[in-house]
Amino acid sequence: MAIDNKTPKWRHQLTLVDREELVIDGVVSLGSYDEKEIAMETEQGVLMIKGEGLNIKQLNLEQGNIVVEGTVKGLSYEDDQRQRKGLLERFLK
Repeated sequence: MAIDNKTPKWRHQLTLVDREELVIDGVVSLGSYDEKEIAMETEQGVLMIKGEGLNIKQLNLEQGNIVVEGTVKGLSYEDDQRQRKGLLERFLK
């Protein structure tokens, strides 16, 4: 089996420090974002971050990581394919 070097596979990992700084590895693409909600596609599915005063401090899609500042109130993954398709379509608008 040939290894495809064009499609890197990152390890998906979340690190939350004091609910104020969130470091995420394994990010494929960034969708919509504002100060209350950030949506992104990760190696493990679509991740929704909810909070207050959310700000993207650092974004590097080549390395697949993002750093978010603000008060994190919730993290959830969209598992249903219908919801995921709708969310991804919303990203592309």
